[in-house]
Amino acid sequence: MRVSAAAFPLVLAVTLARAEAPPSQNSAEVTSTDSAPTFRAKVNVVVVPVVVRDRNGHAVGNLKRDDFRVFDKGKQQVISQFSVERGGVHLLSHPVEDETANTADAPAAPFSDRFVAYVFDDVHLSFEDLSRTRTAAIKYFMTSLRPTDPVAIFTTSGQNMLDFTTDRTDLMTTLNKLQPRPISNARGTDCPDLSYYMADLIQNKNDQMALQAAVLEAMACANLNTNPPQPGSKQQSSGNPGQVAAQSLVQAVSSEVVSVGDHETRLALGVIEDAIRRCATAPGQRMVVVISPGFVVSQEIPTESEVMDRAVRANVIISAVDARGLFTDATYDASQTSYNADATRMKQQYDREAAMAQADVLAELANGTGGTFFENNNDLADGLRRVAAPPEWVYVIGFSPQNVKLDGSFHGLKVTVDTKDVTLQARRGYYAPRHAADPEELAKEEIGEALFSRDELHQLPVALQTQFFKTTPEDAKLTLLVHVDVKGIPFQKVEGRNKNNLTVVSALFDRNGNYVSGQEKIVQLRLRDQTLENLHSGITVRTGFDVKPGGYMVRLVVRDSDGQMMSTENRAVEIP
Repeated sequence: MRVSAAAFPLVLAVTLARAEAPPSQNSAEVTSTDSAPTFRAKVNVVVVPVVVRDRNGHAVGNLKRDDFRVFDKGKQQVISQFSVERGGVHLLSHPVEDETANTADAPAAPFSDRFVAYVFDDVHLSFEDLSRTRTAAIKYFMTSLRPTDPVAIFTTSGQNMLDFTTDRTDLMTTLNKLQPRPISNARGTDCPDLSYYMADLIQNKNDQMALQAAVLEAMACANLNTNPPQPGSKQQSSGNPGQVAAQSLVQAVSSEVVSVGDHETRLALGVIEDAIRRCATAPGQRMVVVISPGFVVSQEIPTESEVMDRAVRANVIISAVDARGLFTDATYDASQTSYNADATRMKQQYDREAAMAQADVLAELANGTGGTFFENNNDLADGLRRVAAPPEWVYVIGFSPQNVKLDGSFHGLKVTVDTKDVTLQARRGYYAPRHAADPEELAKEEIGEALFSRDELHQLPVALQTQFFKTTPEDAKLTLLVHVDVKGIPFQKVEGRNKNNLTVVSALFDRNGNYVSGQEKIVQLRLRDQTLENLHSGITVRTGFDVKPGGYMVRLVVRDSDGQMMSTENRAVEIP
């Protein structure tokens, strides 16, 4: 909706006042407070993205709310939220609205609304796998990436990272600097040689078979005495001293391997979460693509669930590429030294299990957020192309768990659909919160999610106008005029006044989706009946930004406290 400047009279003077001031007969009818917007997230609704595919693997987009069933710990839940998202992007091309004498209208250049952050797991990637995925990434970025699409590079080591940019030179320079940066020792250097998966079984899960295999190898690689004690000797009651020493060695090595492995897993999950946070501030469609051979989660399962939950709430899709490519179920690794045939045979079985567990975490991250997992294929460039394109249709289902104990326990989820010959991709569960959510925090979360989206809502009668004027050749003042028709919002009668609060949040983003600045105004309406009756033109809230020349995207969110309705607007602005 476009409204000329003449239609924006400042009907009421908006004066600053304390937000907590109680209403009285002599208090102002309209007051406001200014603050920097801050948003924090708490869980009150479990959100489950679901992708439904037909027998040919194509996403299905014609299902309704009543077609779905959601079960939490086996109990069917009432679906309270339901929406359908369609993949793809759109370009904003609103012209600049400016009616000041010293400026001229200018068309705003297109803005991309797709932001993809690539997480290279250089802590777990081998030199060979990283080299192949880097080559594939360069090929994909040079041939398939749109020039207007901002891309960010994250690494689990925290080195050689790049914020969102459309500069392909910077992108290629960053990719070429990537190299493996493992924290743990290379396999084959310890005695015994234990993988993180096997060490976790010994240390945390009391797996006696894994312990036996490790002890056999330790006795061989450390040249410990393998002769059993002679009957009647002093050694007989205490066991084989070589075996006892080997078991102590195994416990020490497994403890160290688990400690380092846990650290590597926390690093990987932490960087993925950082990428989600960064994407959450990008205004539009947001994706995180994890490029990794996978890793074992073990004790970090709650953290993994929190990462998925953060992604879902921030509307960030996680996809993954298994950098190992075509995975073969090998039974012998020539790079590993075999000290004991029985130990080697058992270790190979654990290595096969570890390989599947490593892939499982990537699949869970993708399934839990509506993304795609590319595995068991050497065409990694094609894999990057596939995972960068979100599913054509994603159903976003939400439900409010009833009588949930605030104990942090895991809740298994199951989603079914009343349609034959389809497969479902959905998150497998969530962890209950440990304390109750605060309504004020939930409102902040809702506004924050809306601010960093591109979706437009029109539940409140709101119109946005932008104006700018140049103060110097290198400086400008951008003004937002937010007009609200107060007769179209709900009120509560409190002490003879018509009461409601409007939260008006505006934000400025640059072409790369970087958050530049934001402002929040709380407008308190305490209107007498006569005032409300006479407000034919509504009220206008003015916000200003100091900007430099360039292209910007303005995002506006207006929410009322009583009706809990919301309106959002986008506007592209070009400052010459």
